[in-house]
Parts: sequence; C-alpha cells; structure tokens
Amino acid sequence: MDEKKPISAFIIGLFLFLGLFSLGYLLSHAAIKFKEFERSVTVKGLSEREFPADIVIWPIQFTVADNELSLLYEALEKNTETIKAFLKKTGVAEVEVSVSTPSITDKSAQSYQNSGKVEFRYSAIQTVTVYSTNVDQVRSAMNGLLELGKKGIVFTAQDYQNRTEFLFTQLNQIKPEMIEEATTKAREVAEKFAEDSSSKLGKIKRASQGQFSIEPRDTNNPHIKKIRVVSTIEYYLSD
Repeated sequence: MDEKKPISAFIIGLFLFLGLFSLGYLLSHAAIKFKEFERSVTVKGLSEREFPADIVIWPIQFTVADNELSLLYEALEKNTETIKAFLKKTGVAEVEVSVSTPSITDKSAQSYQNSGKVEFRYSAIQTVTVYSTNVDQVRSAMNGLLELGKKGIVFTAQDYQNRTEFLFTQLNQIKPEMIEEATTKAREVAEKFAEDSSSKLGKIKRASQGQFSIEPRDTNNPHIKKIRVVSTIEYYLSD
C-alpha cells in the first residue's frame, strides 16, 4: 500500500499540472483575444443635401399716421385692402392671407413725450401675413412690392420678429436615406484606416447620430435649405 502512495501522488500532481497549464493557456489566449477586441477606430460620416423650402411666411408690415383717429382707421383699412388686392392679383389665395390687429399709439398720452407739438398725434402699425406652400409664387409677389410703395404705403423694415421665413417640413421623409448615407461614408473611412494600418475592420462597438441641422444655403438664397447630419461610429479592429 505504501508503494502505491507515491504513484497516486504523482498522478494527482500530473493532472493538477496539466489542468493549471491548460487553464493558463486558455486564460492567456482569451486575454489576447480580449486585447484584440479592445483595438478600435472612431470615424465620422457626413450626409449633406439641399432642398427647396416648402412653406413661406411673409409678414407685410406698414405704418400710417394721422391726427384724427377715424381717419387713421380709414387709412389702415384702405392700405390693407390694397395689399390684399395686390396679393390676389399675383396669385396668392385669399385663405393664405391673414390680418393682425393694428397697434395704435397716441403720442399725446405718452408721459415721456416732450412738451413740443408732434406732427401726428396717432400712429399705427398693421401686419398682413402670407402663409403659403406656393413658395415660388410668393417670392415672385415679393419682387412686385415696389408697386405698393408707389401707392403711398409706407412699409416698416423687417426685424427679427417680423422677418420672412422659409421652412422645410419634410425632414422625416429624408431622414432614413441621409442616415444610411452618413453611416456608409463613415464605414468607408474606417475601412481605409484599417487597410492603411494592416488591420481588419470588425463590428460596430458604438454609434451615435448627431442632430439634423437645417440652415439657409446662403444669405441671398434663404429659400434653399442646406440639411446635414453627422454620424459618429466606433469600429473594432483586429490583425
């Protein structure tokens, strides 16, 4: 029995050695694989396109002044009807035109006015707004605004709150195609990097899509919209 004990201990030790050796090999191999998967490259892909605006909001703001309130309202009504007639003649539909409540100022009632006599006691601002999907037609009407000026209508300069706006509302329809394009371009960049670094491009590690931006193409063409999106994608790399 005593002779068998050293043999049994040897066998047990051998199995322990083989087991630890195998475990060490597997762990080292797994560590190498894990390290390989930690290699990655982050790239960006851009999709950029131009589309015409599909909605225009055109506020036409004018002023009148008089010493008689009744005459002031008559001038407001006359100018408003003149503008509406002009818009109708240029092809703008009646349902696309709205008129705001006039803002009237009584200068004699303002405490900060100087004691000196003012030329006109009353002044008013009126806005006629065009909201239309016929962008080209409205833009053509804008070019004829000089005709109204010749009729004595005094227009105010456009400020931030009363500026002409051109809108693009079809973003949801073009989103999928633009995201696909941005993703494809990002992968092309990643594949080029992998080729140059003698690596192989693996699966996507993480990806993020930037915000879509809609801006005028330039200051002279606000009715043409430049739409862009950037996708950021990180890929695994392997030898």
